[in-house]
Amino acid sequence: MQRALEALHGSVGKLSQEYGDTLGVRRLVSDVARLSDDLAELGPPDPRHRPGPVPEELEEIPDVEYDASMWTEAEHEGFGAPDRRAP
Repeated sequence: MQRALEALHGSVGKLSQEYGDTLGVRRLVSDVARLSDDLAELGPPDPRHRPGPVPEELEEIPDVEYDASMWTEAEHEGFGAPDRRAP
């Protein structure tokens, strides 16, 4: 991450040379500085707090017909609600 920030800092420096001291360049300089500060504040990672892999929880959906009453008064996609259709 530190190397990426250093590369970004260099790129923003090149932009500054091309565009001059504009509001956009000043914001980018500020953003890179803030990211560097945030990374420094984190400090080195603590190996005790490394998250393990998150097991995927799959929800099984039965392959059966849905109850037709579930669709009562449902809007048809692209047609809108029945009370908003053009006559």
